[in-house]
Amino acid sequence: MEIRLLRADEIECRIGTINEKGLSLLLYKDARADMKILDETFGIFGWKRTHQSIDGNLYCTVEIWDSEKQSWIAKQDVGTVSYTEKEKGQASDSFKRACVSVGIGRELYSAPFIWVSAQKCNIQRRNDKLICYDKFSVSEISYSKDREITALSIVNSDTGEVVYSMFPKNAQPVSMQFCEFDSELKRTGVLLDTVLSRYGVKCLIRCCRDTA
Repeated sequence: MEIRLLRADEIECRIGTINEKGLSLLLYKDARADMKILDETFGIFGWKRTHQSIDGNLYCTVEIWDSEKQSWIAKQDVGTVSYTEKEKGQASDSFKRACVSVGIGRELYSAPFIWVSAQKCNIQRRNDKLICYDKFSVSEISYSKDREITALSIVNSDTGEVVYSMFPKNAQPVSMQFCEFDSELKRTGVLLDTVLSRYGVKCLIRCCRDTA
């Protein structure tokens, strides 16, 4: 059973590095997305999680029920220390890492280097330290058949401005409202992959270059 890829609204953007010229962003998923996908894929009774402390480190084991083998398949990973709510942070981090071992969100490892120039964000200096309180979100994302990121668009949630865009050479922008197109697909029950295959298009990106 294949685990689906993360949707744009299930991906978080966090600041990695920051300097006077701009900042870098890293893509993450949260534990709620993991639990949702586990429920969707295996059912609410088809998976379970346990935690245990080993040498002072908190580990999480996620087990998936294999109906063919009639046994539980386990994946385990360790969490990192959080500066706030130490035990809760380790529990959440170990769970998210174990879910990556299961296959959830592994596609984020194929993310490109994401740089946002200082002109597109509000970088401030406080106590000789550069900070930015802007929030960023993924507005569009596409994947290849190998489950790697091929297209990505990120906006500054505070301003609505597109701050990063990556488009593949063979992408076909659409002039119609993307949300209307998506709604029509859902209404008719036609899969997006079917439409793309029919017209020989590998991915579909909303036109947003003019707003960048």
